[in-house]
Amino acid sequence: MTFLIALLFCNAVLFAQDAKLEKSDSVGFIFTTVKANKISSIKNQASSGTCWSYSGNGFLESELLRMGKPEYNLSEMFVVHHNYQEKALKYVRMHGKINFAAGGSFADVFDVFKDYGAVPDTVMRGLNYGEEKNNHGELDDLTDAYVNVIIRNPNNHLSTAWFAGFKGILDAYLGAIPEQFTYNGKTYTPKSFAASLGLNMDDYVSLTSFTHHPFYSSFAIEIEDNWRWEESMNIPIDELMATIDNAINNGYTVAWGADVSEKGFTRQGIGVVPDVDPNKAPAGTDEAKWIGLSKKEREDLIYKVNGPAKEKVITQELRQKGFDNYETTDDHGMLIFGIAKDQKGNKYYMIKNSWGTDNKYKGIWYISEAYVKYKTIDISVNKDAIPKDIKKKIGVK
Repeated sequence: MTFLIALLFCNAVLFAQDAKLEKSDSVGFIFTTVKANKISSIKNQASSGTCWSYSGNGFLESELLRMGKPEYNLSEMFVVHHNYQEKALKYVRMHGKINFAAGGSFADVFDVFKDYGAVPDTVMRGLNYGEEKNNHGELDDLTDAYVNVIIRNPNNHLSTAWFAGFKGILDAYLGAIPEQFTYNGKTYTPKSFAASLGLNMDDYVSLTSFTHHPFYSSFAIEIEDNWRWEESMNIPIDELMATIDNAINNGYTVAWGADVSEKGFTRQGIGVVPDVDPNKAPAGTDEAKWIGLSKKEREDLIYKVNGPAKEKVITQELRQKGFDNYETTDDHGMLIFGIAKDQKGNKYYMIKNSWGTDNKYKGIWYISEAYVKYKTIDISVNKDAIPKDIKKKIGVK
């Protein structure tokens, strides 16, 4: 099966499945956990556009926990190193007519696992350039400049050295990919280590929901970071949401590719879709209140998230409109691992992010059902987590 998109830019953290009450935060939310599945520790992608690797690896780490295996911390930079190589080869072969950037997809993680294996983070941390955490500004600028020199073809033909030179940059910054290594007293190659984990990449399916392609057929989502042109199965949005719920309620997690550039997605752990029009004052607001305010100041005031509030009703048509007019973009990959409710009974999904633990919920986001329904680009999920009637419609056994 193919999978897709997640995009752009160690103690176990295990969440009990019993309902529990969370403390109210400073903006007035009180969340009660309805269901929470096991996840590995919160990571920090820091200054790198590698969310797809962190969320994809986090998904596989959760799959291992679900299977009753110990917590693993897989190397994100092993995945990044291999993908940058493959991306450079394709970019040069396409004469620079595809995207070459830090972003990627869940497929990038699964394909590397299947083709090259995996290594623990302790074996390859990818910090060979004097930093304590990811800072890929220099690396990304160098690799971009390098491949663009190659496609200019200054020798009138490609030299036999160009790819070795590119790999040399990656080796210098991320470290060379190990041929073998020792972990917990055993010697592995990346392929044998991956095999020891017992994961089958053919068990994972990518799903999306847009109307510019027929439902129950596969297509490559037209976003820049889908440089592999991997395909997702297209299903109605209500069935996509049913799949997420079925997965969570049956102990599975869901790799989630989404747009996080919305005003309702706060950096302190909340994601909502307020039912407001930024071009109009809210009901009851006197006109004088808005005099002298810039558009940004007015939007910030309207979209201020103070607690549970009315949200937009999300339809298939509204999703499509957002995608077609560039309002919904492929920004970020995360992991859905649970369901919660606020003090008014509204439903939220519990999200593991890769921005460290310096927020109200220590690296967890509470994203409303409306937000997930509206701003999801795609999900990747174990095929056994898909409801039986939907599996039948899409031909998954």
